Amino acid sequence: MTELRDIERELGQFRLRILAAALFVFIGFALLVTRMVHLQVNRHEELLTRAEANRIAVSPIVPNRGRIVDRNGVVLATNYTAYTLEITPSKVENLEDTISELSKILEIQVKDRRRFKRQMEESKSFESLPIRTRLTDEEVAKFIAQRYRFPGVEIKARLFRHYPLGEVGSHLIGYIGRINQREKEAMEDWDDEDIANYRGTEYIGKIGLEQHYERELHGITGFEEVETTAGGRAVRRLRSRPPTPGNTLVLSIDIRLQYLIEQLFGDRRGALVAIDPRNGEVLAFVSKPTFDPNLFVEGIDVENWRELNESIDKPLLNRALRGTYPPGSTYKPFMAMAALNAGKRSPKTIIHDGGFFMFGGHRYGSPENERGGAMDMRRSIVESSNVYYYTLANEMGVDLIHDQLQPFGFGRKTGIDLDSESIGILPSTDWKRRTYRRPELKKWYAGETISLGIGQGYNSFTMLQLASAMATLSSGGLRFEPRLVREIEDTLNSQRRRISSQAVDPLPLNPAHVAVIRDAMWGVTVGGTSTRVFAGTPYASGGKTGTAQAVGIKPNAKYTPARMAEHLRDHSLYVAFAPRDEPSIALALIVENAGWGAAAAAPIARRVFDMVLLGNYPSPEDMAQTRIGQSAAPIGPSRPASGIPLPWATSVQGMATMGLPNGEAAAASATAPSPPSPPPARAAASAARRAPASAPSGVAP
Repeated sequence: MTELRDIERELGQFRLRILAAALFVFIGFALLVTRMVHLQVNRHEELLTRAEANRIAVSPIVPNRGRIVDRNGVVLATNYTAYTLEITPSKVENLEDTISELSKILEIQVKDRRRFKRQMEESKSFESLPIRTRLTDEEVAKFIAQRYRFPGVEIKARLFRHYPLGEVGSHLIGYIGRINQREKEAMEDWDDEDIANYRGTEYIGKIGLEQHYERELHGITGFEEVETTAGGRAVRRLRSRPPTPGNTLVLSIDIRLQYLIEQLFGDRRGALVAIDPRNGEVLAFVSKPTFDPNLFVEGIDVENWRELNESIDKPLLNRALRGTYPPGSTYKPFMAMAALNAGKRSPKTIIHDGGFFMFGGHRYGSPENERGGAMDMRRSIVESSNVYYYTLANEMGVDLIHDQLQPFGFGRKTGIDLDSESIGILPSTDWKRRTYRRPELKKWYAGETISLGIGQGYNSFTMLQLASAMATLSSGGLRFEPRLVREIEDTLNSQRRRISSQAVDPLPLNPAHVAVIRDAMWGVTVGGTSTRVFAGTPYASGGKTGTAQAVGIKPNAKYTPARMAEHLRDHSLYVAFAPRDEPSIALALIVENAGWGAAAAAPIARRVFDMVLLGNYPSPEDMAQTRIGQSAAPIGPSRPASGIPLPWATSVQGMATMGLPNGEAAAASATAPSPPSPPPARAAASAARRAPASAPSGVAP
């Protein structure tokens, strides 16, 4: 039987298959063309960039950090280059075994391992981290000979920050340290340009000027483009842009003056700030005890950190900037000026001082050595009458005191070019309402006002605020935001940009009133509480001693320093200016728990004035007596301040960091005088009698 086929139907099916196949091929080609157009046209720039990135490696070049120098060009912070042994954890199979093998070639101490582990916790695994720093040429050669055994380990040349004077001025200079995770997160909010400028940067300013002027000191990061093979081997350098070094900070600080003051404090705690009242430049900014900022550059080890952080002396506390204290009797000249401004007293108003003041059934006493009697304004300052200022505070009231003294800078930031400044406390009824939660504590009681007149009670200020206020008062009302940096020098062209202290509207003080206060404070030095200290000066100065309570004592209880722990004793304060008629320096200082202001604080101020105004440096025997609070007027022949050596590093490396070529450095190290002995280590036994963790804020009885 013959099968009949439908030729036409089969041809139609065949044509349909051909058409479908052609359509499929067409769509496939169309997709290929579309994809090709998308890649070659739309994404051309992106893919070209990726291709170039695979072919070209771009490496950031970190700039040299800017230097810090004092007003006379003495180097306070600089850099040097040294070799480091670095490990990239992501490229090492067994990290512990690798470090153990490395320790057979080079000395790797326990503290090196601890620092490396801490940096690993703060960094990403693909970052190169130093396990050893400051390698010698011999150590570099030893490693290079066996480098093939250690994939992921390499030698790098790095810049290291160096502080040639060690502990001198450490609180104002600050230090740098490795960027931690918290700082990296904060950087995410920076502008793209700033973030790009910090690529490759691993260190940043932590405190002090290093932190505040970070952008000036950092410089501009450079880059290097290198053509690489598929395996990552460099073939040739295509182009590069050298980094721009950071700018140089020129301070208003005289580091020799700073060094003198730190020596005069000895092992005692305290702070001193000296300001030029004519322009707001800070001449000295001292906080004692100090610390060595070099310890922090590579990451401080556990032992040193524990010693600094757990010491009852609190060497890391910047007492000049953050320590707040009751001003004691140094507050009286400001209270007198407030009374004159407010019309509450005239210079000739007489107040009888009978040795105590009664208010609300409470007896407010005076020092046992106070003579008392009829007190006008001048005598109240010269003899430091408590009763005069008890009555004045009662007449003025807390809010009027606040309104009159706040313009001097009390209870608010001065605006100095440092971060984390404390504002202190200048009390008022509004301040108390905002500070306390319990309703009975929010109310201001009249009895709380009395002690404010003698700088006690809730009053609590920094030495920076007190020095700034003294500069304003002694200058007749000129006000400036204090400045530590006077100029910024461009590293490339050596041109200097003046950084002027920000002028604030002057206080409209009556010149006659200013003359009254100046004359009274001069009287303190020629017939008052600091007469013995300033005997024989060829210049006239004004000052005011102060003794402030570190802790409160019970009513009618007798203060007996010999029976009290050292850190519970009264603080010694002094505020001063010189010369009398045209002041060029004003200062405020405190020696913690040192007692009477004329015994411990005033002698330091005298020697500061002698150096600034006369160029005289104390004799060794005079310095020894001043350091223990046993001096008055200087003893022994003074020395020219310009001839006193600073505690430079005397090694060749130390001299090189000060800008001397190798040959000159070697010669200088051979002839350099021996640096003065550093302050002795503070053992735990001696620390037991020292100050509490934070600067105390005293409360009047």
